[in-house]
Amino acid sequence: METWLLPVLLGLGLAAATGLRTFLPLLMLSAAAHFELFGIVLGESFAWVGSTGALVALAVATAVELLADLIPVVDNALGVFGTFTRPIAAAIAAGAVFTDLGPTGAVIAGIIVGAPTALAFSAAQTGTRAASTAGTAGLANPVISVVEDVLSFVMVLVAFVLPLLIPVLLAVLLWFAWKGVRRVRALRQA
Repeated sequence: METWLLPVLLGLGLAAATGLRTFLPLLMLSAAAHFELFGIVLGESFAWVGSTGALVALAVATAVELLADLIPVVDNALGVFGTFTRPIAAAIAAGAVFTDLGPTGAVIAGIIVGAPTALAFSAAQTGTRAASTAGTAGLANPVISVVEDVLSFVMVLVAFVLPLLIPVLLAVLLWFAWKGVRRVRALRQA
């Protein structure tokens, strides 16, 4: 049982975080593998994620993404772009932690665990941004962006340190998303 449970939980945490930020979770995974932190080991076919080149490229991409997401019009464009890139990044992140599977099995597991999870979180983020842009003319978007950055970072840390808490964290986030949707609907009706 433990040969698949921890990779699934770690993959879910990484995928959910990737649904908010494309590159930050991959950067953290790359750094953890590169510097041998948190006992993170990558599957053989995903070893490139922990390479120095990947670490540098992901650091640059993360910095660009985090800074660009603070600009109100650019953040919405990133959200649309992220609808396509985040499931791919999540499949890579989730697949990389399935070390007991062969390359094909790890890719399939990454797609099954990562892509739908990231897509769900990306869709929720896009909806939040659209509501924020409509309600505040984009003025609240930088604040929401920073909250998403922190949330993505914390989710990856929880996945690394206490992966058994990922289902609880995801349930709490889904509850908040549900409450947010209800609030937006109530405001539209008023």
